[in-house]
Amino acid sequence: MTKKKKDTIKSLALHTKDVGSTEIQIGLLTDKISKLSEHFNKYKKDKHSTLGLAKSVNKRKKLLAYLKKKNSESYQKVIKQLNLRK
Repeated sequence: MTKKKKDTIKSLALHTKDVGSTEIQIGLLTDKISKLSEHFNKYKKDKHSTLGLAKSVNKRKKLLAYLKKKNSESYQKVIKQLNLRK
């Protein structure tokens, strides 16, 4: 596991052993999306990875909607911490 992933998990964890909460899933997807976006700056014609990026963006969108519905306070915290536009 990379240092960036560990930092994301630590910063968004609800408790010490939390590795799969909605907040962490959103954080990890955000890391993946930013990594793929950087990849596309170098490899513009990579169409296979475009599908993976679209799937990741849609999954994050669904998880954000779920979190907003279930726990709006945590939703606001995640949006602010990850610098997402909403």
